[in-house]
Amino acid sequence: MTTTEKQAVYKDALREINAVLMGETLMITKMASINCILKEYIPYYFWVGFYCVHKGTLVIGPYQGTLGCLHIPFSKGICGRAARTETTQLIKDVHADSEHLACDNRSNSEIVIPVFDADKKLIAVFDVDSTEYAAFDEIDREYLEIIMMLHFNDNELEKSYEC
Repeated sequence: MTTTEKQAVYKDALREINAVLMGETLMITKMASINCILKEYIPYYFWVGFYCVHKGTLVIGPYQGTLGCLHIPFSKGICGRAARTETTQLIKDVHADSEHLACDNRSNSEIVIPVFDADKKLIAVFDVDSTEYAAFDEIDREYLEIIMMLHFNDNELEKSYEC
């Protein structure tokens, strides 16, 4: 996929996400919808989902794909590193990263975006895996960070139905 094609696909997905989630305040509904739309639009997505912060660890939240790891401590894995450092992790070859947890050995690259609420508190990480090596780049980072900021950094977000 060329840079122009990738940007166009993300713009279309972002437009649909924004339209579907207009006025939506339930966190779990937002998570499930974002997963579904992105998995449908982005052809190199193999696994896409949220790990929610729960009692100092990450627990599986809404996702699409094969079975994911159920619990991930902040001290383990690329998702744990994203939570621990509160920074996006863009991994071109997960097998070359000593912290990678293999939930599914078919994953070869990964991007993990920390998700913050309006108070700048970490509430989840958004994890995407691909069977392709080096599937993710700065375009993915830019659009995914925008999506997470637009839809979770909101004072109206209801977390009463948390993961």
